Amino acid sequence: MNKFELIGRELLSLVEEWEQKLLALSSDVISERRNSQNRNIKQIVGHMVDSASNNIHRIVHLQYGNIPLVFPNYATHGNNDRWIAIQNYEEEDWNNLVQLWKFTNIHIVHVIQNINSEKTENKWMSGENEEISLEDMVVDFPRHFKLHLDEISELINK
Repeated sequence: MNKFELIGRELLSLVEEWEQKLLALSSDVISERRNSQNRNIKQIVGHMVDSASNNIHRIVHLQYGNIPLVFPNYATHGNNDRWIAIQNYEEEDWNNLVQLWKFTNIHIVHVIQNINSEKTENKWMSGENEEISLEDMVVDFPRHFKLHLDEISELINK
């Protein structure tokens, strides 16, 4: 089993584990409790959708586009908060948002498991004078995913 298959299994296991946990949360828990970034659980889940979506696009572009890939890093300069606000995740139907989260992350697993092994060293310009390989970006994705699940856990237990 290769590294990407292991990442896929780990992510799918987390999605399966967390879908019902998320759906079982009360509206006050998902809307009123806030983390250190002033995000509630709905906003964190929305951010996780944005993260998966942006990473899917990077993974695809890194396999056919000009290298190093110049593709916006939506998370810099507070833009990820703009994405959360513009999409108004706070007003999104909770069930729909959880299903979007679930299926976006199932899809990124599919995309990860179909990466062309000859493209894993292709680089993305993640910042000014900063490059990251496709492989390193994918390997880091579960860490970021779990970081946000930990934030949600802290808010649930607050």
